[in-house]
Amino acid sequence: MDPSWSLIAVTVIDLTIRIVAVIIVPRNRRPTAGMAWLLAIFFLPIPGLLLFLLIGNPRLPRHRRRRQQQINEYIHEAREYLELGSLRPNEPAWFTSLVRMNRELGAMPLTGDNGARLIRDYDESLAEMAAAIRSAREYVHVEFYIFKSDETTDDFFRALEEVRERGVPVRVLLDHWANLSKPYHRRTLKRLDAMGAEWRFALPIQPLRGKWQRPDLRNHRKILVVDGDVAFLGSQNITAPSYNLRANIRRGLQWVDLMVRLDGPIVSSVNAVFLSDWFSEASEVPEGIDLKKMEAGSGDLDCQIVPSGPGFEVENNLRLFLGLLYAAQKRVIMISPYFVPDEALLLAITAATKRGLQVELFVSEEGDQAVVYHAQRSYYEALLRAGVRIWLYPKPYILHTKGVTIDDEVAVIGSSNMDMRSFGLNLEITLLVRGEEFVQQMREVEAEYRDLSRELTLDEWLQQPLRSTVLDNLARLTSALQ
Repeated sequence: MDPSWSLIAVTVIDLTIRIVAVIIVPRNRRPTAGMAWLLAIFFLPIPGLLLFLLIGNPRLPRHRRRRQQQINEYIHEAREYLELGSLRPNEPAWFTSLVRMNRELGAMPLTGDNGARLIRDYDESLAEMAAAIRSAREYVHVEFYIFKSDETTDDFFRALEEVRERGVPVRVLLDHWANLSKPYHRRTLKRLDAMGAEWRFALPIQPLRGKWQRPDLRNHRKILVVDGDVAFLGSQNITAPSYNLRANIRRGLQWVDLMVRLDGPIVSSVNAVFLSDWFSEASEVPEGIDLKKMEAGSGDLDCQIVPSGPGFEVENNLRLFLGLLYAAQKRVIMISPYFVPDEALLLAITAATKRGLQVELFVSEEGDQAVVYHAQRSYYEALLRAGVRIWLYPKPYILHTKGVTIDDEVAVIGSSNMDMRSFGLNLEITLLVRGEEFVQQMREVEAEYRDLSRELTLDEWLQQPLRSTVLDNLARLTSALQ
């Protein structure tokens, strides 16, 4: 072929890609995400296009969206009998409207008469979950992002084996991609099979079996439900605190997590989320599960479960965080291992400081994911200049807790980070709680973290070398590729 014709063909293809990208990429996408994708495609047309085709669609496949619609209808029908317990009096007007917004977006109803107790210690959390499993008479529902049978979790698995020997059904959901790449994967599946547990991969990447979606859409939830009487949720996975990864062990990294034990009507809402996820993967809902069966719990907390993820029309968790930030009147304390806010969240945080609120952010001094770590750092200067106090939890620990407290009466805890991945790509579960006694528990955790951490100052931050600033800014651009 004449070289001139080759050049013309390449030029036409290049221009076509750029023009089509301008039309297609920004549609129904955040401006920051659209701009990031356009920059990638304009600078590297062919690689950028291939990457966009691979991970450019943040939504589930059409057949899974249809199934999600069935799930949403199931949740909507379940709301009538999940609205249980007597609510606390004198709720703020903003709290009532926030709860209504959550329900409009697909959350469960607000329930009263609930007990909620935080568990800070990693091993203690596993021991309490194992003890709850051993009390099972009807069923055990397990759903964790990472789920591994190793030395640390052996007692948890032995508890599952013991109840299976008594004939109690055990159902397990574990994220496919996250577990596939971690040690002890085959051993874990063999142990589940040997005990007779029913298990499914969440969001499996199995194209030969017709199971395919954007590969980085993940089920990030952490849930345990026993008999509909007690539930656990939070940030902790079922694995060793190093995740058994050689790189983590070599660096001495250990994860620090926070779980909450729940009893009362709210357990049915947690169970409804599990059952909806089980239906997504198994195409059926187990028989004999009575979501109406729930007595008053050990406390009188008002609680609401807010599920979020690519199956919903909007980012439910982001809107919850925004509502809380704008409603706060005294203080906002945030704990997030991966903090990469979008423009709306950054504006809400900086606006809170300008309104005179005390705003604090707890993050890890050291990161386990380089791109996210540097993207997070790119926001520190703006936060510090706005008056946000940033606390760095000391290495070699990774502060993996995810929680927010608002004033003295409202808090959230769950699996959701405050980053764009958790807002748009991950299936998450968040617990909204109203009650001074629960916020006091969170305050004790915050005080413990504060004592262990050191405060990052603006003067210290401005001494960062240029190479760090360049890496941070580049990572910030790539983080917007949603």
